[in-house]
Amino acid sequence: MWIWRTNHAKFRWALLFFCTFGKHIPIPLKGVFGGLYIKPALCVKSPPQGIEGLIIMTTNRRKRLSVNEYYNGILNADRAVLGKAITLIESSLPADKALAQQVIEKCLPHSGNSIRVGITGVPGVGKSTFIEALGIKLVEQGKKLCVLAVDPTSQLTGGSILGDKTRMQNLSIHPNAFIRPSPSGNSLGGVTRSTREIVILCEAAGFDTILIETVGVGQSETAVHGMVDFFLLLMLAGAGDELQGIKRGIMEMCDALIITKADGENKTKAKRAIVEYRNALHLYPLAASEWSPKVGYCSALTGENIEKVWDIVSDYTEHTKKNGYFESYRAEQEVQRLHETIEQLLKDRFYNNADIAEQLKNLEQQVAQKKISAYAAAEKLLKK
Repeated sequence: MWIWRTNHAKFRWALLFFCTFGKHIPIPLKGVFGGLYIKPALCVKSPPQGIEGLIIMTTNRRKRLSVNEYYNGILNADRAVLGKAITLIESSLPADKALAQQVIEKCLPHSGNSIRVGITGVPGVGKSTFIEALGIKLVEQGKKLCVLAVDPTSQLTGGSILGDKTRMQNLSIHPNAFIRPSPSGNSLGGVTRSTREIVILCEAAGFDTILIETVGVGQSETAVHGMVDFFLLLMLAGAGDELQGIKRGIMEMCDALIITKADGENKTKAKRAIVEYRNALHLYPLAASEWSPKVGYCSALTGENIEKVWDIVSDYTEHTKKNGYFESYRAEQEVQRLHETIEQLLKDRFYNNADIAEQLKNLEQQVAQKKISAYAAAEKLLKK
């Protein structure tokens, strides 16, 4: 067994092959050589005859963009640079986090000039199909549309399909549309931890309409409400969820409730469900925005009432800008974001502390063996 490698400073990417009898079989490199990842489409030179072993080949390091390069690219609406900047924000590497915050700070003065709409609903309600139908109408009107689609992350494997873009084929190829799927990770609320920062970059890039599609939500997954101007709840008719929908706290937050898939035989069921939902919404007190939530139905298949949904959003925006709620609520969201960030930073620094990590393992065993309560163990760690 032997290793062939180069340590030249300009090289970064490594490719590892197990070579035997002239055949090159790739094997995973996860956790090897400082976490380098694979570039599978490289040619590997065969080892000397009769020798089996490990071969490592390298390719040139990708150039890392500077803060100004990110900033200028975003302001010039360079899609490639915007995509790289979003990837940077989503990264968990400390160096990437530091660079991402510098980019966000520079872009912040150029943000805020958009309408932010959160779109949520139960799984299978047709969020992606609805967004494509609505998005096509918006870009045809000359709007610059950004869709941030959050895909659920598996708690077992940590993977995400990120297939929302493939379900919006017509919208994804339109020059006025930008679609970015992101994994939800470990965050609750139907959105990612970095969604707010991504919105800032997209607004700085000139997008005037931001649609945030959440994962399928339940009672607690309502974090998207705290980062958008308009909260749209999509529901199904005839699926046995009318009463369940009425019980959800999420209905208290919505600015409009739309019954989807209202075509064919479902159209009659949708009209009947509208009455039930409208009666239920009347039970809730008037929101601080002084806006009464609207109820309607639409069909992404036939296109019926799709434009009327955006008319509701426009009416809400006009209403809240007149009474001052629009700006005051955005300011309130920023303050809330400050407190969320403080909590997250404290949590990260706590778990990244070497002394804490050492004590934590011992206390975990004691808690598992019921030698100490979870509360007492936590108190010990916090006193460190």
